[in-house]
Amino acid sequence: MMRITIFNEFVHEKKDDAVKEIYPNGIHTALKEHLEDGEITVNTVTLDSVNDITCELLAETDVMLWWGHLQHGDVPDEVAKRVQNAVLSGMGMIFLHSAHHSKPFKLLMGTPCSLSWREDGDREYVWVCDPSHPIAQGIDRYIKLEHEETYSEPFSIPEPDKLIFIGNYEGGEVFRAGCCYRRGYGKIFYFQPGHESYPTYHNPQIIKVIKNAVHWAYSNYRKEIDCPHIQKIEG
Repeated sequence: MMRITIFNEFVHEKKDDAVKEIYPNGIHTALKEHLEDGEITVNTVTLDSVNDITCELLAETDVMLWWGHLQHGDVPDEVAKRVQNAVLSGMGMIFLHSAHHSKPFKLLMGTPCSLSWREDGDREYVWVCDPSHPIAQGIDRYIKLEHEETYSEPFSIPEPDKLIFIGNYEGGEVFRAGCCYRRGYGKIFYFQPGHESYPTYHNPQIIKVIKNAVHWAYSNYRKEIDCPHIQKIEG
């Protein structure tokens, strides 16, 4: 049984009636309902309970999902550092949509993680770059989203270890929409679709990608990276 923790700010859904209509119980609850099955059990945390992200919780989390937007700065630095250390020690991590500007993502990438954006409900095609990759399994050549927030290059992230998806929008913009990284012993996947104003997380193909990513990022190996003094093995 894989143990998943989902962090969601849970701010838009309480402030904006249009968002609340799409995700009445929050993005975290929608993801939990779509992901939980006989192999995956899900715990959720919101900004109101962000200090529940303790070392103990992270030690019991195999893969963490993170969605944030309006209040990245309200996540305590010590919580972000705990998440970074957990990933370095082997916890899988999936950053969704505007989590590109979250504190844990920036710590793990070491770059500004900035991009260009436009919110006008453009159509997006999420193109599969590597159909052989486990995260792309069960997905055809592309996923069509009738409406999404436009993200555009340049995206100031490190070169991905593997690029799985590229997004293309009506305005002609392109964006690295699905990026894989290794940091320490942990695997990281950034996935761009998921603006709160659209029902992206009710799209079966998007959920399929996220579930695939959970399985890909999962590892039962956890070890804190240290710097031990060693002895010669011979002589």
